[in-house]
Amino acid sequence: MDNRDPQGARLPIKIDSTSNGEFEPIPLDERNLEGNALAHEYAAAHAKKLGLKRRDFMVSACGAASTLLAVNQANAMAKKTGGAFEMPKESALDIDAAMEALGGEEFIFDVQGHYVNPEGAWLKKLPETARPYSGMPNACVRAADSKGREYLECLRAEEFIKDVFMDSDTDMMVLSFVPSARDAEPLTIEEADQTRRIIDAMEGDHRLLLHGRVNPNQPGDLEDMDRLASNFPIAAWKTYTQWGPDGNGFFMTDDTGEAMIAKAKKLGVKNIAIHKGLPFGPKSYEHSTCADIGEAAKRHPDINFILYHSGYDTSVSEAAFTPGSGKTAGIDVLCQSLIDHGVAPGSNVYAELGSTWRFLMRDPDQAAHTLGKLIKYCGEDNVLWGTDSIWYGSPQDQIQAFRTFQISDEFQDRFGYEKLTPSVKAKIFGLNAMKPYNISLDEAVKRASGDGLSKRKHAYLERPDPSFRTYGPKNRREFLYLKSIGG
Repeated sequence: MDNRDPQGARLPIKIDSTSNGEFEPIPLDERNLEGNALAHEYAAAHAKKLGLKRRDFMVSACGAASTLLAVNQANAMAKKTGGAFEMPKESALDIDAAMEALGGEEFIFDVQGHYVNPEGAWLKKLPETARPYSGMPNACVRAADSKGREYLECLRAEEFIKDVFMDSDTDMMVLSFVPSARDAEPLTIEEADQTRRIIDAMEGDHRLLLHGRVNPNQPGDLEDMDRLASNFPIAAWKTYTQWGPDGNGFFMTDDTGEAMIAKAKKLGVKNIAIHKGLPFGPKSYEHSTCADIGEAAKRHPDINFILYHSGYDTSVSEAAFTPGSGKTAGIDVLCQSLIDHGVAPGSNVYAELGSTWRFLMRDPDQAAHTLGKLIKYCGEDNVLWGTDSIWYGSPQDQIQAFRTFQISDEFQDRFGYEKLTPSVKAKIFGLNAMKPYNISLDEAVKRASGDGLSKRKHAYLERPDPSFRTYGPKNRREFLYLKSIGG
């Protein structure tokens, strides 16, 4: 049980500066640092009081509860009260109270997961001295050769499976892709499908779905959609409107976007997952916003537009939305676009929370505004759960934080936000994604509750060994290095 963090030095709720590699890491506020420091103090005191080793306490539900209580206290001291993690004080020392708050029976369908093949052909494109992802190795790395790449083995499929399906409550995941040239993909569709087959071989059937990566402004990608749809069980197309081989993006409403939509209809795979938000840079900034989404959704009611990151921009402080305010960045652009084109809540636009929720865990006011606006303008049936893991390690802390988060009564009254009831959270966690992905909940639950992966997890949980590590870049140096190697 003590292989990954024997001294219990890491907090189970990981609030740090890690990014997914698509935006430059943003240092924590003083308030966040104080919350983490207080959480460490709580851990030492509470473990001692319960007569537990610090690592044993951290792995328990009381460890997560203590951390969230410390975060609440730091936020309150800074007058960040638009939302909070609802945790009874006794949960820090009472395992039953902690499990009551943090546990859940929701079906969790994560529609944005990532995996990097540590043996892929993409490595051949790099200089021999390059050490890709060396700044964010998995916690199983011990004494990696300073000149070799043995550490990449800790990103292999087995570690992905452990983080996602053993150390978290995730039931299903969609394996997605990053933007890249056709000859330099960190994960190809063939490699992604092999990962899916590994899970199938473990009798974890239908646990992992696949995207087909399409950059329609890149020669060959539109034509390749036929091969992808024919050879692989493609559940949705994944595209980046702000990416292009020459640095220029496209709109879903221009000729390039329309050609992709037409091909998706022809092939019968009518889910298009679009990276919207987390801008890559100034050159194609306009293509990262959701200004084109309302019009595209109105033109094509038979297409499901799944907006990865929901248009969130880390450089914009999310606040209440005022229609007609003229905002040009952030989630307000999505809200305005839907209004302008008469796309009602509950229509064919879905807002996904990967990286967005993870970043918002550090700021309860922005979290309340973001969730409140998405539910109000996209609809409570159209907000989808995603985590962008493996970049953030196991998604369990994101799950626990979301389970306990509540928009304050004040913000509900002032801005007309919906209360985050268990029913609403269950929809976001997984039920909402069942519709666009055309999955039967009864069948999914039946498979997940009785397959070999579930049995393996039950055995693992007798002696769990989570790492509480994040793997993405944590500072500007790591971020720029990742970009330099095409990550």
